[in-house]
Amino acid sequence: MEAPFTIFIVEDDPWYGQLLHYHLSLNPEDTVQLWTSAQECLDNMYMRPDVVTIDFSLPDISGDKLLARLHQRWPEVPVIIISAQNKIATAVQLLKAGAADYLVKDDNTKDLLWNAIQKLRETSALREHVKRLEDQLQNKYDFSKILKGHSLAIENLFGLMEKAAQTPVTVSITGETGTGKELVAKAIHMKSGRHKKPFVAVNMAAIPAELLESELFGHEKGAFTSAVARKIGKFEEANGGTLFLDEIGDLHPAIQSKLLRVLQERELQRVGGNERIKLDVRLIT
Repeated sequence: MEAPFTIFIVEDDPWYGQLLHYHLSLNPEDTVQLWTSAQECLDNMYMRPDVVTIDFSLPDISGDKLLARLHQRWPEVPVIIISAQNKIATAVQLLKAGAADYLVKDDNTKDLLWNAIQKLRETSALREHVKRLEDQLQNKYDFSKILKGHSLAIENLFGLMEKAAQTPVTVSITGETGTGKELVAKAIHMKSGRHKKPFVAVNMAAIPAELLESELFGHEKGAFTSAVARKIGKFEEANGGTLFLDEIGDLHPAIQSKLLRVLQERELQRVGGNERIKLDVRLIT
């Protein structure tokens, strides 16, 4: 079932406005409002329309200026421009300014407008679906769901995890093997502002010492005998998100110094390369 839409039509030509109003009202689920001036539209934006269609040539405010005001105050509301002008330059300018679509007034306009609104409806439904999935994923990593218990120690741990999620500092998680350090790290990531970016977990103890530098920082083709192609390291994989390095305590001192330099300078060089790659990674160990 289609989600009901509230549609604003801003059209100063009474006959054309009624034509569009009738055609869009064929969907009984939608609420269609017709306004004859830009100011009427602005005065009624409290109704929170799902889409606004505006005539380019309005008596009080031009279509491009109305678009700018709508886009500034209500950027989430898509705006469709309907105009008698068929100049490509005008259409391109308005689309660059934020219009969702640009339709030229002709015999097919009402059908094109119907199709444009259907596409916006589908996009809105998809956006809502993605939002629900993101909420479900975040709920999956709710602290109380990954760690069971009601002791004072557990409550204190939840408090520390919440603080860690809200700050960008490097976090160190200690605990015996198998106690769930990776789950805690991922829960912190999912509750942080980086939750839409990658979470990359690396078990340092499982990587041979001679391959650690290449695994963490990547390498260029030909950097060593088996380097037949460029390889992206774990830091680059996690760029913008969170990198969890488990069992970091036994790192060779040479790798520790290189790791420290990457963390301090927020950039790296792949093995065998000269390019400096900027990083924005939150580290959890």
